[in-house]
Amino acid sequence: MARAVLTISSKNYGAWALRGWLMTKFSGLEFSERVIPPDDPAMKAEILLLAPSILVPSLSHNGIKVWDTLAIGEYLNEIKPRAGLLPADAKARAHCRAVCGEMHSGFSAMRASLPMNIKARFPGFKVWSRAQGDIDRVIAIWKECLALNGGPFLFGRQPCMADAMYAPVVTRFLTYDVPLDSVCTAYCKRVMELPAMQEWVEAAKQEPEEIDELDAEF
Repeated sequence: MARAVLTISSKNYGAWALRGWLMTKFSGLEFSERVIPPDDPAMKAEILLLAPSILVPSLSHNGIKVWDTLAIGEYLNEIKPRAGLLPADAKARAHCRAVCGEMHSGFSAMRASLPMNIKARFPGFKVWSRAQGDIDRVIAIWKECLALNGGPFLFGRQPCMADAMYAPVVTRFLTYDVPLDSVCTAYCKRVMELPAMQEWVEAAKQEPEEIDELDAEF
C-alpha cells in the first residue's frame, strides 16, 4: 500500500489539483488519491478561487503533510531529485522557479474568465482584454523557455515542475479555442499526449456533473 496520499478535488475543474497530481506523477513517488466530494468547502474554495490560502491539493508522506502546489513540488524535488522536477543547472533552475512562481501568484484575469473545464468546448470564445494580456504573457513564457532549453518541454527533454504548473492553462486554451502559433500549438499537443495527462483527462470525462456554480460566468 502506498505510503503517500494525495488529496485532490475535481479532475474536470481542479486546476491546482492537476498541478499537484502531475508533479507527484512526474516524481515517480507511489501514491494513492483521496478525492474530496463536490460539496466540500475546500473543493469549492479551490475551484471558485474563493480562498486566500488553498489547502487542496495536499500530500501526506511518511508522517509529513505538505500543501500548496509549489511547496509540494519543492518537497518532491527533495525526496526524488533524480526525477528532474527542477533543472540540474542553477540558471535554468532559477528560471524554472520564477515562471512557476509567476503562474502560482498571477494570471488572475485568465483564471477568472477561462476557468478550467476539460469536458467543455467553446469554439470562437471571445476573450476580454485583461485576460488576453495574461494569455499573451503565458505564450511569451512558453516561447522563451522552449527557445532557451531546446524543448520539447519547457526546460528540456522531460516534463518538469513548470510543465505541471502550466498544464491547466493548456487545457484552458483547448477549451476556449485560444488562437496559438505553431510553436505553442505543438507544445500543447506534447503536454496533452503525456500518459499522465491522458489518464487525468479520461478520469475527468467520467466525472459526474455535480458542481452547478461552474455554469455561471466568472
